[in-house]
Amino acid sequence: MSELLVEAIGVEKSFGSNHVLTGVNFTVCRGEVSCIIGPSGSGKSTFLRTINGLETADGGSLVVDGEQVGYRLQGDRYHAWNDREWAQFRSGIGMVFQRFNLYGHMDAIENVAASLIHVKRMSRTKAHERAQEELDRVGLGEHMYKKPHQLSGGQQQRVAIARALAMDPKLMLFDEPTSALDPELVDEVLETMRSLAQGGMTMIVVTHEIGFAREVGDTLSFFDRGTVLEQGTPDAVISDPNSVRTRAFLERVR
Repeated sequence: MSELLVEAIGVEKSFGSNHVLTGVNFTVCRGEVSCIIGPSGSGKSTFLRTINGLETADGGSLVVDGEQVGYRLQGDRYHAWNDREWAQFRSGIGMVFQRFNLYGHMDAIENVAASLIHVKRMSRTKAHERAQEELDRVGLGEHMYKKPHQLSGGQQQRVAIARALAMDPKLMLFDEPTSALDPELVDEVLETMRSLAQGGMTMIVVTHEIGFAREVGDTLSFFDRGTVLEQGTPDAVISDPNSVRTRAFLERVR
């Protein structure tokens, strides 16, 4: 049996009276690519943010790499993580957002090196060496001294991916990483993600790219109204969905 890396059981999250997650059950095994689709407002992005602690779940259980997210067991009681424990946990999870969130005053290599210097306490020389390796990995070695405004949207997103990879994550989270890109720039980002998948990176990808989900994903989950309405292999969910709601969504996005 494959080793579980992420296990969510009945995860709930509310913002005031808005119940965004209403009992999410979800698992990802080490080395898998799990894709998530669903309409806007269905809880996809919020669920990703609970996995790396940008949002705290209000209920249910969320375990990542054997750790109950946000709590440590001491004796027979759970205690909330302190800031140091949260930082250590988050350093092992890479997240790539819709927007690139790069530092505009820094060139590409400095953007990638920043977390290595300030979080991992790496020397500037070593951090730049590692940053160059990751920029080469995503095909941007020749652009390492360009600032974000000198790069295309697709290139900026690949810098963001390189920045996450430089931290040696055990899990990569992608929150609709191509949705802010012009259509002609989408493929270069998806190709980088394909390469990561082929290399065995564990990935959870919220996406509207149905073709990518079918080609690269090991599992596909359809979120609706804060829960996983349907989950299975991409072929099964896309070709023969069980739910009328899933079928209607796929007909709209295809």
